[in-house]
Amino acid sequence: MATLLHIDSSVFPGEASSSRPVTATFRKVWEEQHPEGTVIYRDLAADPVPHITAAAWSAGYTDPAERTPEQSAAFAARVKLIEELEQADAVLIGAPMYNFSIPSPLKAWLDNVLLLGRTAGETPSAQGTPTVVVASRGGSYAPGTPREGYDFVQNYLEAILKDTLGLDVHFIVPELTMAPRNPAMSELVPLYETSRKRALEDAAAKAKELAELLAS
Repeated sequence: MATLLHIDSSVFPGEASSSRPVTATFRKVWEEQHPEGTVIYRDLAADPVPHITAAAWSAGYTDPAERTPEQSAAFAARVKLIEELEQADAVLIGAPMYNFSIPSPLKAWLDNVLLLGRTAGETPSAQGTPTVVVASRGGSYAPGTPREGYDFVQNYLEAILKDTLGLDVHFIVPELTMAPRNPAMSELVPLYETSRKRALEDAAAKAKELAELLAS
């Protein structure tokens, strides 16, 4: 049975979020393909993981027999997150752009799961795991746009998820999501609607594709 690790990080619930409906579409199709499968769900906005501490970080490089009680407790919390990543057959991440970067709870999750010598290094423990990132944003930061250089979501997540953790990363990018709410962007509403429709279709198609791949 396949296991999906589903992570949302938008501070907005349900349809008020631009990333959650897309991750929900992926998950719905995934579950239809894997009715007996498992979904590990983490809503990092509703239930954030601890930000990395000195005790949690240093414990990863300290002999277990020599760890302090504080280090042991902090590292146990990290290991739980790491094991969820390692047991996943596929990973789904909602990563909206806030102030040109990712939400801080998502950064905290990444800081916890990145452990040199286990999830990172020469042979990352989750290497090759298919990973879909829904990187929604209020404007457009595509190549050729005025703010192309302000996108610190895709390049950062590619460096961490792909180049460091060794995951097989695919991005879905719903953009111009502020157009319906910002009168100054009203002429961009049709482009927003096209982008949203494409993102939902891509999520469904990617979920089915990965489900078929794992089934084979």
